[in-house]
Amino acid sequence: MHYLERARRVPDLTYFPGVDEINTRLDDLAARHPDLVTRRRIGTSRLGDSITMYSIGDGPDQALVYAGVHPNEPIGFWTAIQLAEDLCADEQFRRGCRWNIIGCIDPDGTRLNEGWFDGPFTRIHCLEEFYRPAPAEQVEWSFPFQYKNAYFDQVMPEAFALMRVIDELKPTIAASLHNTELGGVYYYVTREVGGFVEDLHVIAASFGLPLDLGEPETPVVKALGPAVYEMISAKATYDYAENLGLPTPNESGGSSAAYAERHGTVSLVAELPYWTHPSIDDPSPTDLSYQQLLREVADELEQNLRDIDEVFQDTRPYLSDDSQLVRAVAAFLPYLLRRPDRERRRAEEVDPDRRATVAEAFGLRDVNRSFRLRYGGMLVRAIEGEIARGSAAAALHPAAKRLRAVYREWQHEAASLDDELHTVPIKDLVGVQYAATLALLDAVRREAG
Repeated sequence: MHYLERARRVPDLTYFPGVDEINTRLDDLAARHPDLVTRRRIGTSRLGDSITMYSIGDGPDQALVYAGVHPNEPIGFWTAIQLAEDLCADEQFRRGCRWNIIGCIDPDGTRLNEGWFDGPFTRIHCLEEFYRPAPAEQVEWSFPFQYKNAYFDQVMPEAFALMRVIDELKPTIAASLHNTELGGVYYYVTREVGGFVEDLHVIAASFGLPLDLGEPETPVVKALGPAVYEMISAKATYDYAENLGLPTPNESGGSSAAYAERHGTVSLVAELPYWTHPSIDDPSPTDLSYQQLLREVADELEQNLRDIDEVFQDTRPYLSDDSQLVRAVAAFLPYLLRRPDRERRRAEEVDPDRRATVAEAFGLRDVNRSFRLRYGGMLVRAIEGEIARGSAAAALHPAAKRLRAVYREWQHEAASLDDELHTVPIKDLVGVQYAATLALLDAVRREAG
């Protein structure tokens, strides 16, 4: 596995690069190697940042690698930079494939996360400065989508730029560079490729990272192997909600991977955590039934979300629609408030005698912890940002204090886990993502003979 040797050479990294540094590093690389790197502007963000693609290498295969599709997931920024630098440094590596690299596809959203990119890398600090766009404003989930009663065509300029590139290149493989927050390593791929699941397991193990064997992030996905899933599908998500008698989603579109499938592209998502915990790969049973666990988690999440929503409804008339933070909270809360009912209905369908595993119990409870820190933190930022402008309505001040007090309690609870968490070195996170991307190309070529 030659790609493991290359991935292990990723240098020590102590922070994540912001938009300006990503552009500077890749532009400087193109300037130093004008004979190797083709630099091309492919679009413009809604707030005016240019979006650039860098193409390196020759050969019949086209590979597309893009970072920042979720701007709160910055591991891919280093992966894109490392890949580009290695291609310029190694002639043999450049042969046989044309690599097309987009260092940051959502600069607007990324700038709203840069407050935690320099550390300290504690969960409290990261999620206090966290921003995730509303579903319809996520590059990953704003591709055209039409299925049954769902219809979405509000394609953002950033996603439209990526669409044009996909249609032009018709890539053999595509790597959408994501990451998770706390847990283990897990992967998504658009279809089974012979031997690839085993390759992915070896990659995680070679860096000493555990697989995430707990609850998948959505019950919709099909497992291709331990911690390896078929790519999340907007169609499958719709069907799942419909079968449970829940409102069918219509807040966003399809994924970049689903769009690329029309060209036969095999797409990969490698999800890497900043922190791991001993429970995330523990398959031993607990004393709690899985059914009861689902119900308890649903009740807790519902109360957390109501606490956030109560403040949001009180403050909404005084918050600006121009704020990406406000739009995100307004979009996520109705969506998340449907989740507890979904979990309760799912609980009715499971075997009441089945015991929850340690990994499942930790993972499901930690999803709640993450949700309240993420979206509560975004609302705190939105309200306090409005106050900081110096023209806030009087009603915002008591609401801000009330939410901040609740949010501090959630932070304190999360901090109680700090001694149990292991912070993964950034170079290892980049190494796994880098190796998985190269392994996909190898696996597809191997399958094709």
